[in-house]
Amino acid sequence: MVGTFDVGLADERTQLDAFVEEYRSDLEVVLDGLTEEQACRRLVPSSTTLLGLVKHVTWMQRVWFEECIGGTSRLELGLVQSPEESFRLDAADTVSTVMDSYRVACGRARTAVENFTLDAVVTGHRAGPRTVRWVYLQVLRELAHHCGHADILREQVLAN
Repeated sequence: MVGTFDVGLADERTQLDAFVEEYRSDLEVVLDGLTEEQACRRLVPSSTTLLGLVKHVTWMQRVWFEECIGGTSRLELGLVQSPEESFRLDAADTVSTVMDSYRVACGRARTAVENFTLDAVVTGHRAGPRTVRWVYLQVLRELAHHCGHADILREQVLAN
């Protein structure tokens, strides 16, 4: 994987890809070595857990890449409608199943953008048209935000 410090003079797309991939990799290992109980442990007043956080990020990437760029509705994709719902865990959610879904979503996201320029306008999101660049920036913001949450939650889980 090309690191973010390796692309300081690269084109904008290469830089965006490097930053997004770095955060994806950070989330890929957030559940490593944790028990199912630790991954589902609630340590904050909200329903946020480490497993729920990865499930939400999976949903978020599917919304932006499969719905917004790919043009397939949330209903057709089998996705819940709201961000709040995307954190909720059910009996089928385990570290293994959630991580498998996360990896698949990351792969689909990479494929979804490969034939689009950053200036391409996509119209699949219910909030209206936007450029692929905007989608990258939104996803980058979400990934950075949730990686910070994950770091703190993992530290708390391992301390208890």
